Formats: sequence, C-alpha cells, structure tokens
Amino acid sequence: MRTLLKHAMIVTMNEQGQVCTDGNLLFEDDRIVQVGPEPVEEHACDEVLDLTGKLVLPGLVNTHVHTSQQLARGLADDVDLLTWLHDRIWPYESHMTEEDSYISTLFCAAEQIKAGVTAIAEPGGQFVSGMAKAIAEAGIRAKLANSVMDCGDGLPKAWQHSTQEELERQKEDIRNYHQTADGRIEVWFGIRTIFNATDELLLKTKELADQYHTGIHMHVAEAKSEVDYVKERLGVQTVTHLRDLGFLGPNLLAAHTVWLTHEEVEMFRDCGVKVSHNPASAMRVLGFAKIPRMLREGICVAIGTDGAPTNNRMDMVDEMWVTSLIHKGWRLDPTVVKAQEILRMATANGAKALQDEQLYGSLEPGKKADLIIINPDSAGMQPMHDPIANLVTSMHSTNVESTICNGRWLMRERKILTFDEEALLQEAKLRAAGIRSRAGIQMPQRFPTC
Repeated sequence: MRTLLKHAMIVTMNEQGQVCTDGNLLFEDDRIVQVGPEPVEEHACDEVLDLTGKLVLPGLVNTHVHTSQQLARGLADDVDLLTWLHDRIWPYESHMTEEDSYISTLFCAAEQIKAGVTAIAEPGGQFVSGMAKAIAEAGIRAKLANSVMDCGDGLPKAWQHSTQEELERQKEDIRNYHQTADGRIEVWFGIRTIFNATDELLLKTKELADQYHTGIHMHVAEAKSEVDYVKERLGVQTVTHLRDLGFLGPNLLAAHTVWLTHEEVEMFRDCGVKVSHNPASAMRVLGFAKIPRMLREGICVAIGTDGAPTNNRMDMVDEMWVTSLIHKGWRLDPTVVKAQEILRMATANGAKALQDEQLYGSLEPGKKADLIIINPDSAGMQPMHDPIANLVTSMHSTNVESTICNGRWLMRERKILTFDEEALLQEAKLRAAGIRSRAGIQMPQRFPTC
C-alpha cells in the first residue's frame, strides 16, 4: 500500500530541523519512502491526499503516562500527597482486575490517539497482560512496565511482594509480551519510587535491564519529601545515591526529576540518563524542574502527561503549551525553552528517550510511518505568522485531524478506526464506578444538593 500526502507543510524534526513548506511524503506499508519538495509519480500510488493548507508532523511521544490510572480521573483533586497516595490512588489501583486494566489502557489510548500521540511509556501499572491487549488493539506503540515495589509503609496487601517475586513477575511479562504486536509493544523494567525500592531491587533491576537490552522507567527526585527522606537515611539525595549504586545509565528514563542539584544534573549528563518532564503534574505540588539547565547540558529531555488523577488531561498538545509557559515564568526569562526545543522534546527526543530514535520521532526515508496531520484552520490556531510557535502555543488537540502509526490509520478526520470509541466510553464509566465502590473510596461533597 503506497500512500502519498502531497502539498503539505512537512515539519520533519530531522537533525537539521527542516520544514518543507510545500512538500510531499510517501509511505509504503509501514515505512516512509520519500519526504521533500520533489514530485512523486501519483499513478504508482494506491492513495493520494492533497493536504494543501495542512501540516504533517511526526507522531507525538508521551514518555510518562499511567494507563492504569485513566479511570481514576478526578479522583484525587485538591488533596495533599499522602491523601492522594494512601487514601485514593493505592486503594483504587489495588482493586483493579485484569479486565479493568485493559479498559483503562484502551481508554487512555483513545485520548492519546486523538491528541496525536503514536507512542507512550507506561511507568508502572497493573496487569501488563491487560495493557498489552489494549495497546495491540489500539494500534499505538508502548513501553509497558509493572508498578514495582518491594518495601514501604502503607502498601495494600495485594502489593506486598519480595524483591525476587517482583523481578520474576517482570521477567514473565517480558517472555509473554516483549516485542509483540508487530514489535509495537515492548516490556521495560519499572521502579515506582525510591520510597518503595530496596537497594537490592535497584541493583538487580539494573542488571536485568542491561541483560535484556531494555529500559528502566522510574520516578526520580519527584518530591521534596523524597529527597529529604533519602538524605536523612543515607546522607545524600536521590540521584547521588543512584549514581553511587551504579544505577544511572542510558537505559534509565527518569520521570519528573524536580529536586536535582546542579551537580546531579551533571550526573545525568555524564551517565546519559533520559528525562521525562511532566510540567502540568509537577505544578500541582512537586515544583519546577531544571529543564533549561538540562537542555543546555545536552540531556535528552522529553515530555509526558503523567496519570489522569495527577493531571486530568492526558493531552500532549496541552503539555507542550504548559512547557512553553512555566520555565519562562519562574525564571522571568521569555527566551528559555523555545518552541523549537519543545516540539523536539515531544517528538525526536521522545523517541530517543524510549530508545527508538532509529525508528520514529522524525519524518525521514526509512523510518516508520508514524505521523499526524494537523488542520490549523480554526479560530484558536489561525493566523500562523510563525507555524512552529503556533504548533506549540496555540494548537489544540482538536486540530489533530488524523493519526497514523506503523503505516496504519488509527484516526481519520477525527474518527478513531481501531475500536468503537462510544462503546468504550460507556464501559469505562461503569468500570470506574465499580473499582471505586470495591475500594471503598469516599469522595467529598463539593456542592449542596437540591
């Protein structure tokens, strides 16, 4: 199947950052064949689409999204961190079934597809089996990981496992689901937080990830209470302790990374650690990560949404907009973290963070046909004096007209093609209510009834 997209503005996100103002993109089956202003023989194509006035971008990459938490949207607003964790999220997730995980992940995938996301990284959820079934059906790419904890106060009984049990569970998931769904699904090792990980778990996880040539996804230096805890216990902050253990490396995707010293930023640089920046989630209670400094140091910084009960919007388009604001604001410097950098964080850097830069993240011959079509003709996005700035600061997810992954149309003209979105919505509402009921979570009454 040869598909030609012609007369589009093609934002390639290649190393040179080239933009073809009137370009053609040809993909055959799952691979890009040609990109640029050169003409293509249309008679040799199975489908030709004239995209005059529209833009073509690489698919966005969400490097930190809790698929198991999608059904918990709005469950933990306006509460402190311990209430959020111990009274809402842990009871909710620990009462999920495998089928709940499947529906939650598929519902998350629906939001991702409609926001132009073609690849995600799950940092630790419930039932990789359920997640993998949903991702295979939805058609996007995913790095899936278990929520892995071998210690910590307040853990639900269902989550109280030994170090070896946690490692064996992950190895079993790798055997069953790694490199499935035409290679779109991979299984990574997960570490929830240093609060819930012994040094033995950290060291053995690093050893196994190196052995299996896969990644590690971990929440790192997320909250001030975390680094204070590690410093009180060990005399150093989180990242320094991980460095001293030999845990840091290029296969580590560190999420949040809010509470790093300048020296620890340099540790990330020297060890090749990748960073997932979650700006909206961080603004709730965590703080402001040193993203401008990380970018200056050459660290690979990507973007993630975090989970629904942390952010409530699993929308990478919104996340780019938030990224464009907060670092300028807290530094009082409108020149930092520019639109070009943010667009790269959401595409090429995202692919690199997921160890897939050779496959996607830019529109180049030989790479996978993972791309999105943007229709900018809306009151919120026009006029476009600076198209790159508009993509980052004024685009809405509703401007994403179509989403293609691995050469397959997942959404076309705003209609999802890989599953029944309306039926899923109804099932998701029922599942969410059932989990909350089983978990016994009581929500506050915010308004008088009549």
